[in-house]
Amino acid sequence: MAKTNSSNKKEDHSFMEREDKLQKHSEFQELISNISNKFVGLTGVEFEMAIQDTLEEIGKYFNSDTVRLYRLSLQGDVLKVRNQWKDKDLAPLEEMAEIHTMKYPNLAAHYSKGEATVFSKFDDSPNWPEMRKILKFFGTKAGVGVPLEVDSSGVDVFAMDKVRSEHVWPADIVEQSKAIGKVILSAMRRRETEVKLNDSYHEIKLLKERLEVENIYLRDQISVQSTHKDIIGKSDAMKYVLYKIKQVAPSDATVLILGETGTGKELVAEAIHNESSRRNRPLVKVNCAALPANLIENELFGREKGAFTGSQVRQIGRFELADKGTFFLDEVGELPLELQAKLLRAIQSGEFERLGSPHTVKVDVRIISSTNRDLIDEVKKGRFREDLYYRLNVFPVTVPPLRERKEDIPMIAKYFLKKFGKKIGKQIERVPYDVIKSLQEYHWPGNVRELENIIERSMIISPNSTLHLADKLELYKTTDHGTSQSKDLSEVEHDHILRVLEQTRWKIEGKNGAAESLNLNPSTLRTRMRKLGIRRSV
Repeated sequence: MAKTNSSNKKEDHSFMEREDKLQKHSEFQELISNISNKFVGLTGVEFEMAIQDTLEEIGKYFNSDTVRLYRLSLQGDVLKVRNQWKDKDLAPLEEMAEIHTMKYPNLAAHYSKGEATVFSKFDDSPNWPEMRKILKFFGTKAGVGVPLEVDSSGVDVFAMDKVRSEHVWPADIVEQSKAIGKVILSAMRRRETEVKLNDSYHEIKLLKERLEVENIYLRDQISVQSTHKDIIGKSDAMKYVLYKIKQVAPSDATVLILGETGTGKELVAEAIHNESSRRNRPLVKVNCAALPANLIENELFGREKGAFTGSQVRQIGRFELADKGTFFLDEVGELPLELQAKLLRAIQSGEFERLGSPHTVKVDVRIISSTNRDLIDEVKKGRFREDLYYRLNVFPVTVPPLRERKEDIPMIAKYFLKKFGKKIGKQIERVPYDVIKSLQEYHWPGNVRELENIIERSMIISPNSTLHLADKLELYKTTDHGTSQSKDLSEVEHDHILRVLEQTRWKIEGKNGAAESLNLNPSTLRTRMRKLGIRRSV
């Protein structure tokens, strides 16, 4: 009877062990399942928080004080601590500097063979000098370290430590640690892949946006440049300009083009770009006088979505669009003083930030600028930064006014006759001598641009194949010295603009407006009117 009772007790004990084992196995499987499901659909901060929650859950499940995943090189360098958790009740420990430079060659060799380390008390830990030193420093009394995956550059490790006391780990702790570690590592690698793919997607999207903007810009430029294919003129003054273009074009030197309004500064910029090594990349232009001050920064450097009220999409700036190409700042003297510092930095370093973005964009851009202002005078008056002036004025090119190359006028007139002949379907075969004489005697305050407008108007009113001038130019004839008989240049420009405004009944913008007649941007015309003191009388 006693024997039977003893047998029954053994069976009961064995049954309880099996039940306990099944219970623990079920709990562990539930832990694995929870961990596997925890990361589904999470991104960014939510994913990192889930990792930390998972490590804490694992720590509490195994009654450990720290849990971490890290990567060790095959030489023993700690390459990266992916994630770690420490019980909040543990007092914070100061790190010694040598921890970051120490190597663990014995541990790396051990892990690279796929072998784990398990010890329940300090004396049972591997007797490697560097291992014992770290365990003593942190007061580690028991630990588990399991290699998860080994490749040619290192090994990923799952580890747990017990600091407050010695600890007996479960018999199957290595298998359990490996199962848990691989689930977490797999989730982390999926997340890393998603981040890389997302970064690649955004990079491709940005390149696509840039290409689309570039294509639109180039189509616009083709339509604009079709009206000005070459610089026309054989005068000594223009030969010198062409010589300067040939000198500077092959380099990446910054060029400042100087000249009055309408002299063809933009054509010079195009010629420099077209003869440079950047000819196959865009020549991106910004007219600083044509944009409102509050929009110039957005136009130059772009913006992020939501940078300001109404900015619903990201916009690539002209500076970024010009990457590997040439950036032409037309009428740079009109640039607001507060924006000049940011432009200076962009020119010096090739770096800038879009509006609403903390991230730096780096570009490789050649700078060409132009102005009809005396920038030295603007510097003296505090309206233009001296450091920006010297940065822009590396290689100056001065385009002469039309009155200083009167011998080029017949050639230029012939070019415009041919151009507008195709446009309006009328051929002019004869230009009387007195017409040429009148054109060459005129002062041309609006330069080539004004000549272009007069030729077009004259062709429209000419009843046959002989050109008749549409405007009386006698009031603005010049002397042999090339200056106005009775007025200086600003007075001539003032009277000319005023005359056009009166002809258009002070209509500035739109078809048949003064800006169209003068071939100026409306904003540029208003700027000139303010400078010359032109106001409509009441």
